[in-house]
Amino acid sequence: MATIRSRVLSGIQPTGRLHVGNYLGALKNFVTLQTDHDCLFMVADLHALTESYNTKEKTAEIIDIIASYLAAGLNPKKCTLFLQSFVPAHAELAWILNTVTPMGELERMTQYKDKSARQPGNANVGLFTYPTLMAADILLYNGNLVPVGDDQTQHLELTRTVAKKFNTRYGAVFTVPMPLYTSVPRLMSLTDPNRKMSKSEPTGCLFLDDEPAIIKKKIARAVTDSGTGDKNEVAAGVANLFLLLDAFSTPKVAAEFRAKQQSGTIRYSELKETLANDICVGLEDFQKKFLHLRSRPRAMLTTLRNGSKNAEKIALHTMKKVRQAIGLPSR
Repeated sequence: MATIRSRVLSGIQPTGRLHVGNYLGALKNFVTLQTDHDCLFMVADLHALTESYNTKEKTAEIIDIIASYLAAGLNPKKCTLFLQSFVPAHAELAWILNTVTPMGELERMTQYKDKSARQPGNANVGLFTYPTLMAADILLYNGNLVPVGDDQTQHLELTRTVAKKFNTRYGAVFTVPMPLYTSVPRLMSLTDPNRKMSKSEPTGCLFLDDEPAIIKKKIARAVTDSGTGDKNEVAAGVANLFLLLDAFSTPKVAAEFRAKQQSGTIRYSELKETLANDICVGLEDFQKKFLHLRSRPRAMLTTLRNGSKNAEKIALHTMKKVRQAIGLPSR
């Protein structure tokens, strides 16, 4: 008897260069998931429209994401790789879900408050209804597992709430998804370890396409011990470097530096040099593949078009059930 594979849906927005946090928190997990699950990974370009951007660069940013997917090890024969805007049903279902989503649910979403504060000149409606589009992304494919970190739980809970409200009002159409909590190291800025690593602060961010010399310079300048004086507590900057050490160095090397840290004999210059070298080695294969794939934009768009055709088959099947449930004729 064949085993029923869980369906997983996730994606990354094309909003600029990816960094090491994206690699460890998303890309590596995607590659692991594709082996044992029915996976769909999208380039979430509709979501990216909520931010200010250069229209001349958006296609290149989309190509960078699909190139990153492939360079990290995602295989179009094992999973579906597609572009969100190539499947119009995302926007259609998002509008339908807007009609069953209470205003109060959206008003309490922290991401709207955070993003509108960061871009006060562009606090658009799309930021406000962003969570219903995210719900549509998931429910359109009847995904029953959604990879999330702790900071994404609120969005998934809204998706579950909307799915239940729709099913109660119109009948059991949607699968109510469950979270798939992934082991995501919360990488912090190298220059301000109290803030999450972000592309908006390039000096404290390790980008996946940073050259070895840049990586070594950024690690060398990383904040370590803040000198607050508590010897029993590992400083935030040091803890951040150890997260990177766990990800890119061998367990033996990481254990040796931890022992030195606990005994008070650690030399941070030695830690940084070892870590920088290991990061460069760890990203070498990815960077070579990424640069090659990015230089073939037509092939990258073809990969997205082919995957989007497969995704659309599932989406249209779902939309047929949705339209029937809400009383609209099928096309």
